[in-house]
Amino acid sequence: MDIQDTIKKDVTAALQEDVGEGDWTALLTDENQQSEARILSRSRAVIAGSAWFDAVFKQLDPNAYIQWSVHDGQSVAPNTQLCKISGKTRALLTGERTALNFLQSLSAVATRTAEYVTAVQGTRAKILDTRKTLPGLRLAQKYAVKAGGGVNHRIGLYDGVLIKENHIAALGGVRAALMKARQLAPTGMMIQIEVETLSQLDEALECGAKLILLDNMGLEVLRHAVQRTNGQAELEASGGITMSNVRDIALTGVDRISIGALTKDIQAIDLSMRF
Repeated sequence: MDIQDTIKKDVTAALQEDVGEGDWTALLTDENQQSEARILSRSRAVIAGSAWFDAVFKQLDPNAYIQWSVHDGQSVAPNTQLCKISGKTRALLTGERTALNFLQSLSAVATRTAEYVTAVQGTRAKILDTRKTLPGLRLAQKYAVKAGGGVNHRIGLYDGVLIKENHIAALGGVRAALMKARQLAPTGMMIQIEVETLSQLDEALECGAKLILLDNMGLEVLRHAVQRTNGQAELEASGGITMSNVRDIALTGVDRISIGALTKDIQAIDLSMRF
């Protein structure tokens, strides 16, 4: 799906959820009244979601004018003015919460991602997202991960094969699962297999796996896995990764680190709108 289609769909659904048949409180103001407002960041953040923010007000007032002082992916200090908005007063009042919800939530994802990316600087490891996203906002959140300097994993079940422990159990082992995936997957599609032990890793390497996920392995086991692989495949660490251990994990030599907390355990950035 094109990102512009995604933005339109997200914003339309969010406004319908909030506004429904109409904003009775906004009707207290005059229909033709015009106002100007500004958005301030109350905390340090990496900004993401400006296009969703803009689309909220443009749906409510096509003539609304938004002038940004920052751009997506930019780090801002507390009390930074992010943008100015001018347009119909009713539109600004009605759209305020929905627009801020998008900007606060997506900036939170970008900020969290940037913290992890900074933590592994100087290593070979890339920070990846997962499918652990808020329902209905996956593409928006994955956009925010990229704004924070991270890398998108597969978007969904449809654009890659990730063979996990339950697939392996259902199919009778690592070898059988990989063989079945190669028969089924379209040419060029990513095939990744999750392993939980070094013996499973050895089996995956013997079968020619090129992308292997190392699930919940300790640092010493990760080091052994990197040594055993010796460049035959890309290795991705996943499971139990936090800011306190991510650099140590990166220093084992893995190529990728996937972190569900980038998109599912976030705290909205503190923003405010002032007329």
